[in-house]
Amino acid sequence: MQVSLTTLIQVGLDGLLMGSVYSLVAIGLTLIWGVMNIVNFAHGEFMMLAMYLSYWSFTLLGINPYLSILLNIPLMFMFGALVQKTLIDRVLDSPHHIQILLTVGLGLLLENLALYLWSPDYRIINLKYLDATVRIADVSLGLSKLIAFLSSIFFAAILYSVLKRTTLGRAMRAVAEEREGAFLVGINVGRIYTISFGIAAACVGVAGALVIPFFYTHPRVGLVFILMSFAVVVIGSMGNFFGALIGGLIIGLMESFGAFFLPGTLKLAAVFTIFILVLLFKPKGLFGKSGL
Repeated sequence: MQVSLTTLIQVGLDGLLMGSVYSLVAIGLTLIWGVMNIVNFAHGEFMMLAMYLSYWSFTLLGINPYLSILLNIPLMFMFGALVQKTLIDRVLDSPHHIQILLTVGLGLLLENLALYLWSPDYRIINLKYLDATVRIADVSLGLSKLIAFLSSIFFAAILYSVLKRTTLGRAMRAVAEEREGAFLVGINVGRIYTISFGIAAACVGVAGALVIPFFYTHPRVGLVFILMSFAVVVIGSMGNFFGALIGGLIIGLMESFGAFFLPGTLKLAAVFTIFILVLLFKPKGLFGKSGL
């Protein structure tokens, strides 16, 4: 099959646009691991809730999905903080398998609750102006995906600035580096855990609002994003902010080129081939050292 350079560039750019959303979701996942040393297997279901929150805000209240970000951030932050205080906090010092079972159970609970409340129907928002494309030379970019890309990078940059330049960020990095030492110098570790989990949930709150103009909302959509997020954090190194950002773009590229060159559902074969190779030959990820 002969493929033109323009087509390859088109496929690559489409992958980067979607990859930025994976990055934002994975940043939340890697933040929890970096600060709390826990893997949240319900992170995909948090994304599903955020998507429904934006969907119903638009359907019932007429709120533009992008404006619903202003609603999603505080609501998802509070939801994440509540989950941390009532559930996660109780198993922080338990073996990892207990933590995994708790978050898997939470994810199943949220998924089945969504199935009961909203049925398994696929839903999407139709906004005519978002069907437009932006043309650059011979390449066309979907407006909704371009907005998602720019917004994801923008919010990732804000979070990075918070981590690197604020007192809260320094406290989070101190807890991530050495919990006991951070406690001894007066940092409220429990408060940092709650805020970190809330911020991770807020990240998917933003991502959920960004994807609903071009991604179906349904109760099992969380599985898609949790699988991609795990691939991202493994490739980019668990707990590594920059690694999650670059890893998301890599996964987006692999998914896009896989969909173009491989038939049907085999598009994910490229993603998880990279995933397995990294686990085998670079088990600590491409960026090696974890760190916020």
